[in-house]
Amino acid sequence: MTTIAYKDGVIAYDSRAIQGTVIVDDDRDKRYHREGRDYFATGSTSDHEKLIALDFGDLSIDLKQVDSLALAWDGNNLYEVGVDECECVFFRTPRELGKHYAIGSGALFALTAMDMGATAEEAVRMAAKRDTCTGGAIRTFTLE
Repeated sequence: MTTIAYKDGVIAYDSRAIQGTVIVDDDRDKRYHREGRDYFATGSTSDHEKLIALDFGDLSIDLKQVDSLALAWDGNNLYEVGVDECECVFFRTPRELGKHYAIGSGALFALTAMDMGATAEEAVRMAAKRDTCTGGAIRTFTLE
């Protein structure tokens, strides 16, 4: 999993990749840039590309095979993209730029930290203290 937090025009995200209970990488960049869009993905790293392909309209992908969620930035708008809980619908939900937001395994920790005044980067660092699926390098991306 991972933790991705958004606040005040900044997206922060960690770099930990796990398999089961084993940390396999603490320097995985979970930002993907495709055709003018930036994606910040959680969940199975092997499914990140599938999720992005779905966002570009690839209907050949089996939704039941996508275990990923992402924040997407198209240069003007911030979206959450993923597959719903019943694994039958791909969604693209707009997020308000004026409100902080978090996704991933440490989302609740990050949201609480931001509610208490933390920046997006500080929130991901705080989430990494409690969420074993969050860690490694914390990266930031500023929306332009």
